[in-house]
Amino acid sequence: MTRTTRSTALVLALTGALALSACGGGGFEEEGASSAPASASGPVDLTMLIASSGDAETNAVKAAADAWAQKSGNKVTVTVASDMNQQLAQGFASGKPADVFYMDASRFADYAKNGSLYPYADQLSDNSDFYESLRQTFTYEGKQYCAPKDFSTLALEINTDSWEKAGLTDADVPTTWDQLEAVSKKLTTKDQVGLGIGVGIDRLGAFVVQNGGWWLSEDGKSASANTPAVTDALEYVQRNVEAGNFKMSNQLDSGWGGEAFGTGKAAMTIEGNWIKGAVKNDYPDLKYTTVELPAGPAGKGTLQFTQCWGVASDSKAQAQAVDLVKSLTTVDQQMAFADAFGVMPSRQSAADQYKSKFPEDAPFIAGGEYGHGPINAPGMEQVVADLNSKLESFGNANLPQVLESFDTNAGSALGQ
Repeated sequence: MTRTTRSTALVLALTGALALSACGGGGFEEEGASSAPASASGPVDLTMLIASSGDAETNAVKAAADAWAQKSGNKVTVTVASDMNQQLAQGFASGKPADVFYMDASRFADYAKNGSLYPYADQLSDNSDFYESLRQTFTYEGKQYCAPKDFSTLALEINTDSWEKAGLTDADVPTTWDQLEAVSKKLTTKDQVGLGIGVGIDRLGAFVVQNGGWWLSEDGKSASANTPAVTDALEYVQRNVEAGNFKMSNQLDSGWGGEAFGTGKAAMTIEGNWIKGAVKNDYPDLKYTTVELPAGPAGKGTLQFTQCWGVASDSKAQAQAVDLVKSLTTVDQQMAFADAFGVMPSRQSAADQYKSKFPEDAPFIAGGEYGHGPINAPGMEQVVADLNSKLESFGNANLPQVLESFDTNAGSALGQ
């Protein structure tokens, strides 16, 4: 889960790598049961590629992999990628990818389309225990490919000192757009804006979902940004930015919403559960609380950020790789990962246990029930990068023109 979007230059480079990787995949079956997994005889040495947030995550994943290896009689070599996207693409292109790897939702559709991924989800007897929204995120052409590893959502963070100084109480916690606007105005001073929002669709998209809209049609085959549901949501935010009670993080000389919040430039922000670590490390004196995002005209809505455990179609030990994934996604193992490095379990059956242990995260995990995954279609990364670029000067953006441009570019990428 990154705080900022990738650069256009990186997008272009990785798109080229993806094109090369198209020859490395083994293809996939029509909707229904997956093909019989490749199974190497005797003990195998699986390779795993991960993108780690630090030593805590690396050590936890290695410990989990070692535990499975000892139990199964196999071996797992875990490698921490220095550039996950590049190394994945190179592995697929060479025909020698890691057997198991982190697969980010934003890249999933590209790799599913070109046949790099082995679709194993139908081999998981308890697959329905994963949040349905997460399962859909890793579904391409009607088939779910992989098991969601964990997830994050967006919620509203409130500086409690600023809240009290403004004369606000628990009864004023906003649950609607009108209430969010009202409290942001009360919180705005000459030194602090009411609500600071990160730049781009990874934050603005939450308002779009709350208004019943999305950038693509439900089946992901056509563009749908230049519609009232999307336009009205963005115009709501834009009106408040123009009024001065909302500001984008770049207007606050901040790299992301958490920085604006932590440095006191914003009394509220909209960020994911990763903000806990940032506050602990960088702003230890900050007092704040987290609540669910206010509902919009269409109801509750948030964005989900997730990865799955990918298995390579070129793996010679798919059966063992899938067995490893089953071990990595049990409730007990997901809770162990939560303890070690703060991720939220992707299993619904783990939600109560997680909320009991981490009650302050209840607003985040609630989003598992109503959150929306990222744009889930192949060939869209450059299109999204262009949209984010056009939204950088959000207060002055010509939204109908920006959204029409997105629909044109997305339509081209989708082959319309």
